[in-house]
Amino acid sequence: MEAANVTRADGFHLLIFSDHPQMQIPLFVVFVLIYPATLMGNLLVMTIIYGSSHLHTPKYFFLSNLSFIDIIYTSVIFSKMLAHFFRQKTYISFTECLLQVYFFMAMVTLEFILLAVMAYDRYVAICNPLRYMTIMNKVVCFRLAAGSWVLGLMDVIPHTVLISGLSFCSSHEINHFFCDVTVLLKLSCTSTLIIEALSYFLGVTVALMSFLLIITSYISIISAILKLKSMQQRQKAFSTCSSHLTVVILLYRSVCSTYLRPTSTYSMKYNKIASLSYITVTPLCNPIIYSLKNKEFKNALKRTNNKA
Repeated sequence: MEAANVTRADGFHLLIFSDHPQMQIPLFVVFVLIYPATLMGNLLVMTIIYGSSHLHTPKYFFLSNLSFIDIIYTSVIFSKMLAHFFRQKTYISFTECLLQVYFFMAMVTLEFILLAVMAYDRYVAICNPLRYMTIMNKVVCFRLAAGSWVLGLMDVIPHTVLISGLSFCSSHEINHFFCDVTVLLKLSCTSTLIIEALSYFLGVTVALMSFLLIITSYISIISAILKLKSMQQRQKAFSTCSSHLTVVILLYRSVCSTYLRPTSTYSMKYNKIASLSYITVTPLCNPIIYSLKNKEFKNALKRTNNKA
């Protein structure tokens, strides 16, 4: 390839609906409805938890962190996407593109870690109920949350820095909803072997370690639940874990199928659909999943409505 065709990127054009231009208006309506609903749902969870003293427990503390994560990464993507619709401009600067890559991947990584922490919290609550508040005291909870944020924000810095040094071919068009890391690697005319290896190593390490911690926690949890003599106690114990398990399955299924696979099997159409599902369905459903069968949260919501 000639040197003239290899350039440093000043920015890109997002071809959001290049495959199906007729879907632009219907999807725009969907996005306009989903984004505020996602923000309101997660903000409601955080507000209810903050305003209800009896919800100031480790379980809800970590849940409020999860809601904050969902707000950040959906805002990073949807705010720019909707701006493109309103302004009829698809241009995104290289700096904005890198920020999207960094914050999206950092929040996904952080969600993996936080869900593992939440699994440990459920393990302590069910397997060591009498020592729960001693083990999961405020200092421990703060350190676990702070450690999760530090690891999540630091983990993606190396390959974000490497991506910032890439050169790109003459075409600076991204056939995606946002600046996805897999798309950037495909567009690059620079060798991406090191970045891919580092991304897979860090991604698989975080996802695998988190998954192993979750599995280990739930093996102990299930063992402890089966030892309970009362069926009512078993059902109550299982109900406290069902919401968390549902969110874990949604996260691992969507993210791992999209990102933890070799670029040789990369499919733009599949990647766009999988990414769209993840950035819309998961953050929208998380507040519903955690509150739908949660009597404590629903009672707190009722009290809040009565006060209003």
